[in-house]
Amino acid sequence: MGRPSVQDEQVNHAVIQDRAPTVAHLFRDRVKASPYGEAFRYVDGDQWQAITWEAVSAKADVLAAGLIALGIEPEDRVAVASTTRIEWVLADLAVMLAGAATTTLYPTTAARDSAFIVSDSQSRIVIAEDVTQVVKLREHRDELPWVEHVVVIDGKAYGDDGWVLTWDELEALGRRLLSAEPDAVDRRIAQIRPQNLATVIYTSGTTGKPKGVRLTHDSWTYTVAGIDSLGILNDDDVQYLWLPLAHVFGKMLLVLPLQVGFATAVDGRVNRIVENMPDVQPTFMGAAPRIFEKAYGKITTMVAGEGGEKARLFNWAIGVGRQVAELRQRGEKPHGMLAARHAIADKLVLHKVRDRFGGRVRFFISGSAALDPEIARWFDAVGMPVLEGYGLSETSAASFVNRPGSYIPGTVGWPVPGTQVCIADDGEVLIKGPGVMQGYLNQPEATEEALDMGGWLHTGDIGSIDEHGFLRITDRKKDLFKTSQGKNVAPSAIEAMFKGICPYVSQFMVYGEGRHFVTALITLDYDAITEWGVEHGMAGKLYREMVTSPECRAMVQEHIDELNSRLNRWETIKNFIILPRDLSIEEGELTPSMKLRRRVVEDRFRPDLNELYRV
Repeated sequence: MGRPSVQDEQVNHAVIQDRAPTVAHLFRDRVKASPYGEAFRYVDGDQWQAITWEAVSAKADVLAAGLIALGIEPEDRVAVASTTRIEWVLADLAVMLAGAATTTLYPTTAARDSAFIVSDSQSRIVIAEDVTQVVKLREHRDELPWVEHVVVIDGKAYGDDGWVLTWDELEALGRRLLSAEPDAVDRRIAQIRPQNLATVIYTSGTTGKPKGVRLTHDSWTYTVAGIDSLGILNDDDVQYLWLPLAHVFGKMLLVLPLQVGFATAVDGRVNRIVENMPDVQPTFMGAAPRIFEKAYGKITTMVAGEGGEKARLFNWAIGVGRQVAELRQRGEKPHGMLAARHAIADKLVLHKVRDRFGGRVRFFISGSAALDPEIARWFDAVGMPVLEGYGLSETSAASFVNRPGSYIPGTVGWPVPGTQVCIADDGEVLIKGPGVMQGYLNQPEATEEALDMGGWLHTGDIGSIDEHGFLRITDRKKDLFKTSQGKNVAPSAIEAMFKGICPYVSQFMVYGEGRHFVTALITLDYDAITEWGVEHGMAGKLYREMVTSPECRAMVQEHIDELNSRLNRWETIKNFIILPRDLSIEEGELTPSMKLRRRVVEDRFRPDLNELYRV
């Protein structure tokens, strides 16, 4: 049996054609279809609490009425600055029901940048998680002429000017309006049209100021209907949602259960993911590559440290799992001796790894950055395929995704039905379809540059499509560079490869534009390198002492040597520096979605990079 092609895929096109006109209508339809079904789980104290669709609807209606009572009109912007939590979910639903548009805002965003986004989006209300977010807004209040009120989720309103309201006060306003006008929210929903603005998501801003991406209701309902048309999820699934809901990936995964009807456990605390998964027992989860890299690194280094029979058994089981995974990628199943060996491997080893993730994961979805294929193959061997997908803020997140029954590690799969793709002469990926943005807010020139006359979005990514329709992303167009010898280097591919080789790495930046050889800037994961330090007689030493030690450099050099063995001669890393600290969002070196701000890092560590060429 050969590998299937995109043309062979069975799609229920009626799901897309008959999709709800708006997110508000989609939500109403879900509540009507599953009133007593579990909608969300959230942490209250130390316990998980479940809430039905009907109960979510009652809460969202009150909040929507509160926004209407405050004067919010159709397509007005309401910003949400909060971590991922149930109140973010309710706030976003309330904004949708009120016919307004959500401006998403990372809670980690610096005060000045937050002020820029709130001002640029002309948001009239900001829903802030706590006093920290309120203080950031007050610091720049003179720059926020559009903001009429701030609603704080946790904490009390302070100040006597009435600018800050509490969550309870917003609810009280809503109940008062619904008491006088019970159909106030229903009337507002009736006014919303598919092409009305639903969300303004600001790009990560890896260069320059972030741009506000304008996404309509139809963009969201199309995207989730397109995924639903594949039949890969159903209402028995359970999603674990920890991703930032300010990110387009997280926002899409928030709209998806409205379409399909599955339950979603919501908890944005990244340090609780491993602890939460056995309790939640999700069947699928979306994540950025860093989560998979850390899990892979922790488990493989732990096994390597044990050595002996345990390590040999583990590696044998992974080897058997890889053979089965190769069949699964083509939609096939093992038989004969391979099936028997796999049953033994699964009983002795593989199911124990899956149990760490709750024991019910059917697949993961990876997005926002490149995932090393080796890490994807390892998870696949364990029995938890990582389906890499591809999309941008400008395309409502999901433009391509691998399917559970047909996928290739290292690719981002097939298009979501209804999305068109072509490769330009220079290799740039162009996308067209209902999920593509209206344009950038307040930036007509940037919009004209991104969207051509034919409606094609120029993604800025370089890629290729194979004979079966699988898209492979090579790199960001702006990140490709040439050495002084004129050799082309795609840094992202090399960076992802190294993360599959070295289990201790946190960040890895390839450098060499116009230079006569390629170098790298490296940071190491705090937890992983601390364990390594204990094993190598450095217990009690500071992180910076461990990572700058000769022993640590020798260890990293071994992994660099392995990387170089897989690269073309002109791509090999001739020299590198290990920084005494990790890169961070707070220092502006990473975006809130953990993408490398390459130009910022290059400028900040220019002396260190220059030193690498003094050889």
